[in-house]
This record gives sequence, structure tokens and C-alpha cells, in this order.
Amino acid sequence: MSLVSLAIEKKTVSYFATFLLIAGGILSYSQLGQLEDPEFTVKTASITTSYPGASPAEVELEVTDLLETKLQEMEEIKNIYSISRAGQSIVKVDIKDIYWADRLPQVWDILRKKISDIEPSLPPGAGTPLIGDDFGYVFGFLLAMTGEGFSYKELETYAKDLRKELTLVEGVARVDFWGIQDKRIYVDVSQAQLSTLGLTPETLQNTLRLQNAVVDAGHVDLQNKRFRIAPTGAFQSPEDIENLTIRPTLLDTIQNIAPGGTLKPSSELIQIRDFATISRGYVEPPLKLMRFNGEPSIGISLAPLPGVNVVQVGRAIDKRLQEITPVMPVGLEVTKISWQSELVAESIQVFMISLLQAVLIVLVVLALTMGIRVGLLIGVSGLVFPILGTFIVMAIMGIDLQRVSLGALIIAMGMMVDNAIVVVDNFMVRLQQGMDRTKAAIESAGQPSIPLLGATVVACMAFYPIFASPFSTGEYARSLFIVVAISLILSWVLSQTITPLMCILMIPDPKQQESEADLYGGRFYQIFKGFLVKAIRYRVPFLGVIVALLVVAILGFGNVKQMFFPDASRNQFMIDYWLPEGTRIQEVSADFKDIEKKIMENPLFESVSSFIGAGPPRFYLPVDPEMPYQSYGQLIVNTRTLEDVDAVMEYITPWLEENKSYALTRVRKYGVGSWDDWIIEARFSGPAEADPEILRALAEKGKAILEASPWTKEVRSDWRQRNRKIIPTYSQERGRWAGVSRDDVARATKRAYDGLPVGLFSLVVAFLLR
Repeated sequence: MSLVSLAIEKKTVSYFATFLLIAGGILSYSQLGQLEDPEFTVKTASITTSYPGASPAEVELEVTDLLETKLQEMEEIKNIYSISRAGQSIVKVDIKDIYWADRLPQVWDILRKKISDIEPSLPPGAGTPLIGDDFGYVFGFLLAMTGEGFSYKELETYAKDLRKELTLVEGVARVDFWGIQDKRIYVDVSQAQLSTLGLTPETLQNTLRLQNAVVDAGHVDLQNKRFRIAPTGAFQSPEDIENLTIRPTLLDTIQNIAPGGTLKPSSELIQIRDFATISRGYVEPPLKLMRFNGEPSIGISLAPLPGVNVVQVGRAIDKRLQEITPVMPVGLEVTKISWQSELVAESIQVFMISLLQAVLIVLVVLALTMGIRVGLLIGVSGLVFPILGTFIVMAIMGIDLQRVSLGALIIAMGMMVDNAIVVVDNFMVRLQQGMDRTKAAIESAGQPSIPLLGATVVACMAFYPIFASPFSTGEYARSLFIVVAISLILSWVLSQTITPLMCILMIPDPKQQESEADLYGGRFYQIFKGFLVKAIRYRVPFLGVIVALLVVAILGFGNVKQMFFPDASRNQFMIDYWLPEGTRIQEVSADFKDIEKKIMENPLFESVSSFIGAGPPRFYLPVDPEMPYQSYGQLIVNTRTLEDVDAVMEYITPWLEENKSYALTRVRKYGVGSWDDWIIEARFSGPAEADPEILRALAEKGKAILEASPWTKEVRSDWRQRNRKIIPTYSQERGRWAGVSRDDVARATKRAYDGLPVGLFSLVVAFLLR
């Protein structure tokens, strides 16, 4: 018994199944996760290792090379590339494309084990390698907190209070800050004043460290209780540091005693406030800076839980912000930079509009050619029902509503109705021929069932290469094939079950004159018949024209712009900005003030956010944040509408080229899918003992060739510019006589310019001699 015969015989079951399809489809749609992009793994990890005081060459040979050699033992790794800076090694690894989300955690475990094995071989002074494997973590909601008239400390306090509230919102997995400055307490001392008091820097430093050290005083048993012993004396506030007393040691006395004087320790106690200035502050220079519309700000980024409905999470966050904002102090503002839920809601809205348009087009076209009743039947059974069934299967398989799955549904709409059209048309023809309604329904669906199934499978398999691709684009777009296949197969199943039943119920018997009339006697069919007869009669010229058109199409295809994914439909763009390597972050910040001012003069702009010192948090999956550089910054410009993006880009680009020509700038839109920051990359490599200047010279020649090309826009080398350094000349002989080591010289210069960290109480205490 065929599928259609069974469906007609079990009418009650079929009607009940139809009801379940409608109800289940609507319920599944409301339960589906809604995201901007499909979840896919970013197969990149970084290993960052500090090596304070080491030159780039020392970092390369003593740290980076060891890590890279160990990582090469992993067969899962595709590429290894690294950056060795003064005092820091950054090794990045790309995992092979065949390792997707289900297998990647095991790869990260293997990587951690390899790093753990090599850690004891790192040189003394090197820090513990820090492994970052969360590059794919997306903070879909990005806020900026600004406060006119508020100090940075107050701004940070309110930002932390806000984070506590937003963390409790249902569906929020993580809340992070961007641009928070590390606190310091500075102890400013004059070297000459220390000498006058008979103190050495080491005595002051050791006293501070020992006074605030965490000590284990043990426990004491008293009756049936056990008490922990906790001595007082630790720093609780900066005032405690000011009141700390210091007694010069015997060594200090010896070093400061006059020739021929009496040798005995000083009995005088000196308080730090008598010779030092204690002040609160932040790290100098700052590691990161953020501004919003030219005002200092703190970035607050929120990440949703996997698989949740981002639209609902966004609404929950909006609701909580509306509750919190009225109780905030006047002048404190929290503004959206990027809001994933709004983009997703817009995508869903566009899909629903496309669905209604598709149904309307089907109804209009079929109503004009086959009648209103037939058009309604085909639109419901061939379009609406398959989409509702697709929602049910997507919910079962855990496929979210996102850019690719929605696109798949829109693509499939044009093919879903084909099966229903064939069945309905066959049914009407058989009715006009006088056939029994039930028999006509069975034959109209049963006879073409296998050809229709074959055509459906062929249409589905056209998208299979995307699903089978082992590359990141395959993982990103794999739901395209799955959703198209589900919807088209369901359309075939429904054309063999529900559509024949609806034909029996909805299509009336033809009138007597209609049944006797020639079905193909109309004007349209006569014109088509005439064209077909002539094409067969003059088949050679006709085939020649067809072949010529094919050749023209093939030649013209070369002029079609080719890209796997288009630009993203976001009313924002970014500006990357690199000053020469070694430039202070303050200089980048000063340049950004000029750029911000220029952008804010354009009436089409909505907001401009500045991220100085590093790229912003990953708020959009395809974009990799730039690594930390003091000489780097990125601006995110939001425009009022999507159409305004091109206008503002055309407005700011020539201004940057004219006024900031000494910097490398990139003005670009956001892309879709697996997106490469740099389209073309070339690598120059050589043996470990090769002269780095040879590689640098080769790279410069390569850059010159690319810059000379009319097709090139931006070119850069990851080695960047050479950076100057100050070289104090140390004499070993004089150092031995004076009892001064290289470490003493290094500590003295560091104290004088950067300061030395001494200890903690709730903040880092930095010791700075002036």
C-alpha cells in the first residue's frame, strides 16, 4: 500500500497528525534558540609567557622556541605562529579543521599537558605559560558606562554594582569588564633623603614586604574549641603604610657612617610619612583605555548561555537595565554599543516577512493561473506545513534560528511548493477527466511519487558539499544543508499525505462545460505549442543559439564578484589604527580624540567607541580581537541606519589618509561567516641561526611589491617597526669592586622609572624612588 493510499484510508489519523503538526510547529518555533550566527568553534589558542627583562631574541630562543618545539609533537595542530617581544612570548596555534566542537575540548587537554611537560625546562625568571582557548567566547551584548563629573574610581564602583545585577539575569553566562585600570598605591621617595636618614632602598622595601606578608601563626586548643591565631599589623589602608616605622639596620649605618666614625646601629625609629609621599593611583602607563563619544568609559560585555533564545535574553537585560537606570546617580549613563538580540530579532522579522511574501506570491500566482482555492491549498500544504514541520525537527536536533538556518528556510521556500503543485495539478486534471475523487487523489500523488522524491533528493544534495566540507566554513554553514534537506523531504512527505486529503476536501468537482473543454486549448498553450513546433523544426539553429548563450554566460561569469559570504548587515563599522611600534599609548589616545571629534561632526553617526591598547571583546563571532599593543587602537562607529555606513566610511577615510598618514589605518565593514582579517598572507622563514635582519629585509621587499600593486589597500608586517632602547653600560670589574651586580643596576633603574611591586593588602603596593 502506498503512502498516499494509507493516508486516505486512515483519514482520522491523518487529520490528527495535521493538528499535531500545526500545534507542534508553533510550539517548537517559540522554543527554538535564536542567535545571530550559528555556534561554531574557533580553533585557535594562545600561550602567553612573561619573561621580564629578556630581549626579543632571548625570549625567542629561551622560551618561544621551546614551546613551539613541544607543540609540534601534537598531530592535531595545523599551524604554529608566534610573536617574541621584549619580556613576553605569545605563541598561537591553529587546530586542524577536522576537529569540531565535539572533539576540540580533548585537543585543548592535550595542549595543556604538553605545556605542563615543558614548563620545568623554561629559564629561571620566566612566568607560568597562560593558555587562552576561549577565543570563540562571544559577548553578544556590549555596553559603555560613562559618567560626566564622576571620578574614575566612582565609575568603577558603579560598574561593579551593575555587574552584580546583570549577572543575575536569566540566560546570562558571564559579565566582563573592558578598560578597567589596575590600582596601585605609590610610595614616592627621594634617594638623597634616604641617604640623609641612613636608609637604603632595600631596607625600606624589605620592611614593607615583611610587614604586610601573610603569616601562619598556627592554632591553639582551648577546652573543646580550636582557634586560629591571626596577628594584627597588616596594612588595612594607605594610612597604615604612612604610619609604618622603620629603624636603620647595621648595614645601613655602615654604608652611611663617616670615615673614622663610631660603628653602632641607630636607635632612632622613623615613620615612612616623614620622608615619603603615599598616594593612590593606577598603573602608569595604562595598559588599556576606553572612551565612548569622547568621554572616559568602562566597557561591560555580557555573554549569553549556549543554545538560549538571545532575543529573550536581550529583553530580560533591557528590562533589568530599565529598572536600574532610574536609581542611578544623575549623569551616569549606560549606553549600548552592540546588542545581539536586536540584530537577531531583526533577522527573525525579515524571515517572517519573507515567509508572508512567499505565501502571498504563491497565492497570487496560483490564484491567477489555477484559482484562489487552489492557490490557498498549495500555499498551506506546500509551504506553511513543511515550515512548521521543519521547526519541529530543528527543535529535536537542537538547531537554532540563526543567520544560516533562516537563510536555508528562505532558499527552500521556492522549492517546497513544487511537490504540492504537481500533486494538485494532477488531481485537477483527473477530476476534469471524470475520475473518482479518491482515486484521482491516490493517482495524482502515487504515480509521480518516485520522480518527485528523486527531484527532491537531487535538490537537497546540491547543498551537501557545504555540509561535507571539513573547513571552518563547513562547520559554520552546515545547518544550510540540514535545514534545506529537512524542509524539502517534509514537503515531499506532506505531498503524499496531507495534500491529497486537502484536495479531496477543498477542490470542487468541475462543471459540465469545464470537463468537456480541451485542457490545453487556451491561448497560452497554443502560443507555447507554436514555439515548441518551430524549435523542433529548426533544431540546429535553436541549439546553436542555446550553446552561444551558454558560452556568453561562462565568459560573463568571470565578471561576477565572488565571495563566500557578503558583508554583515550591521549599522556599524570599525577603524583599526596602528602607530609605529614603541609609541606610547597616550599618543594613540591623543590621536583618537581628533578622530572621534571628526566622526562626531557627521550627523549620520550615532556613537563612536574607542578601544585603545587592544581590540575590543569579541562581541561578534567572526571577528578576532587584535592582540594587545600599546601602539594600537580600534574605533567602533555606529551609524543611524545601515545605508549610512557607506556614507560615514567615505567621509572619514580620506580625512584619515590626509591627516593621519603617519599611521596605518583600516576602515572596514564587518563580514559574515569564517572571516579573515587579512585576505592574503605570506610568510618568510629561515633557520634559527639566521640573521633576523635578512628576514626583515625580505619582508620589506615583499611589502614594497604589494604596495606597488594597484589592487592593494593595506599592507603590514607582524614584526612591525624596530624599537629603540636605552643601554646602560655595566663594567664587570668596577661592579665587583663596588659590590654592585647587574641585578642591582636593573632594580635601581626599575625603581626609578617604573617602580617595584612590594606586596598586597587589597591593592598592589608599588615602590617608586624619585
